[in-house]
Amino acid sequence: MGLCLERYYATRDPLGAVGDFTTAPEISQMFGELIGLWMLEVWHAMGRPSPCRLIELGPGRGTLMADLLRASRLLPDFRSAVSVHLVETSPTLRERQRAMLATSGFEIAWHDRIEDVPEGPALLVANEFFDALPVRQFVATDRGWCERLVGLEGEHLVFGLRAEPEAPLGKPPHPGAIREWPATSIALMKGLSHRLACETGAALIIDYGYWGPAFGDTLQALKQHQHVDPLSEPGEADLTTHVDFQRLAETAAGNKVRIHGMATQGEFLQALGIEARAASLKQRATPAQAADIDRALARLIARGPTEMGGLFKVLAISHAGLEAVPGLPPHPLTPARM
Repeated sequence: MGLCLERYYATRDPLGAVGDFTTAPEISQMFGELIGLWMLEVWHAMGRPSPCRLIELGPGRGTLMADLLRASRLLPDFRSAVSVHLVETSPTLRERQRAMLATSGFEIAWHDRIEDVPEGPALLVANEFFDALPVRQFVATDRGWCERLVGLEGEHLVFGLRAEPEAPLGKPPHPGAIREWPATSIALMKGLSHRLACETGAALIIDYGYWGPAFGDTLQALKQHQHVDPLSEPGEADLTTHVDFQRLAETAAGNKVRIHGMATQGEFLQALGIEARAASLKQRATPAQAADIDRALARLIARGPTEMGGLFKVLAISHAGLEAVPGLPPHPLTPARM
């Protein structure tokens, strides 16, 4: 999964109608603008630190950051305090981001890893980032949990199983059950939550996923907006898995940070006032533009089990001193002694 995604993102812009998938920032400016307002409020609640690192993980074309920075014009002090840092490894997408943010008024710094972002208070957003981090899969057998591997059968890639079981995973519920272990996500969350605990700040995570524990195979491949076999065209299709938000929250809580949420994307955006923002945009729109705004609003907040507003979840983590963030309730995973 890691090798395929490294090739995939290094060689193309996968977003939009002519790409393989579409993200919320590409659907409407309202999404990024509301994230921007969320950042302004959290920065104020943090005590208005200066300098402050504004970080995005996996920024796509730079659309979310462009909309976020435009919304930040409401608070010039915020713009003076923050420096913008994009964690992106794809040369193709870095060029798209450079063009998108050329008129933002900010100097943009790019990094291959979040560990390379300078120290200091931080505000971070990760939209559809954790779903693209490699996972390990284990299948329940009569021998225990055996890791699912990829090998060759003739000239074709196929799934197989490691012969020796993985002892620490506990007793399987039934034969054939699949358990996903997001080792890369856990490692990243350990580092991120440690940084926020030590240096203050907050991170907003938006992705499709679930509150675990759960069993099942969530690996999927998308090409030209259609599901394809994950092994059929390695490096030519987007690979993702659903995010285990409970695992992320429990990992962060181990570093004594505060947990906020989770909520569905629809609940979160409505709490931030997306319907009022849509109404404001429609006042200056043509009838055709107003219809587009209505369609975008419905797509972002509709909460059916397969619709973006319900499938996508929102979680925030913050320094222990930040007791509340906009749009998300406190979570009981936060250590009681805070």
